[in-house]
Amino acid sequence: MIETIQWTSAGVVMIDQTRLPREEVYVTCTDHLQVADAIRSMVIRGAPAIGVAAAMGIALGMQEAASAAQFDEICEIIRATRPTAVNLFWAIERMRCVFTGLAGRSLPEIRERLIAEAIQIRLEDIAINECIGRNGASLIPDGKTILTHCNAGALATAGYGTALGVIRAAVASGKKIDVFADETRPFLQGARLTIWELQHDHIPATLITDNMAGHFLHSGRIGCVVVGADRIAANGDVANKIGTYSVAVLAKENKVPFYVAAPISTLDLTLASGDLIPIEQRAAAEVTHMHGVPVAPEGTEVENPAFDVTPNRYVTAIITERGVARTPYLDSLRKLVG
Repeated sequence: MIETIQWTSAGVVMIDQTRLPREEVYVTCTDHLQVADAIRSMVIRGAPAIGVAAAMGIALGMQEAASAAQFDEICEIIRATRPTAVNLFWAIERMRCVFTGLAGRSLPEIRERLIAEAIQIRLEDIAINECIGRNGASLIPDGKTILTHCNAGALATAGYGTALGVIRAAVASGKKIDVFADETRPFLQGARLTIWELQHDHIPATLITDNMAGHFLHSGRIGCVVVGADRIAANGDVANKIGTYSVAVLAKENKVPFYVAAPISTLDLTLASGDLIPIEQRAAAEVTHMHGVPVAPEGTEVENPAFDVTPNRYVTAIITERGVARTPYLDSLRKLVG
């Protein structure tokens, strides 16, 4: 299994996803500021993985804290890293609940309990992803090609993956499938990360540019689309990597099922619709440059939203660890949350 992030005696160890696939390098964060920077710079990315990193960053920060009073300050530093992935905020609140329950306890005990909670969140994430895979495997058509966008695999989680977890589970069940991965401009998560993961697992994979998706969805070759999510509103609107909306529209036009695989922690039932999901804006250089080389004229104006929102009418089903939700999502998602 790919080890995306681990708690060690030396610090929080994570694979540097900005250097894949050229180099498989692991970095060790020794304080919460380094964890925050790793989240912000996309050394670690993917909503579930960001949640695990947030929890471990808080636990790490409290190891150096002079008093329990620094907890809120550490949480705010982690909170300010990225705005869209709700798992970040979910993990902060879970760590806060543990901390609040330890009021009056000694600082060493608080530190120990926060470490244990962060480690538990990582272990739970892996188990949750395996459940998502099992719940989604039956939806994958045998003998067809599966299209995915961005990276929702082990690298986007603590291990196994959400969308790629469904694909892994389908392969493990004996289905003969192959995968088309959109390159996912501008950060190329599909090209750099998804293909690397699938090759790692010996699952047949083909890379296509983002603007080829419509061609292949129309060809009849694609059996379904499976993607991850960074936040899902109460009505089933889904925020995911920029370009997902386009793929969903093309899938519906060509009568190809469009599935979203995500843990319950990615649901944000406090938001009535996707219109309320904050969309992160990233640096212009991600669009104007590739590996430091300019691909656009100097001074080019750039818009670079990291995510878009797919309206629920394009979503065939949402696959979670507690089951598969279908329209009407206002009802089905609330039933899964309980």
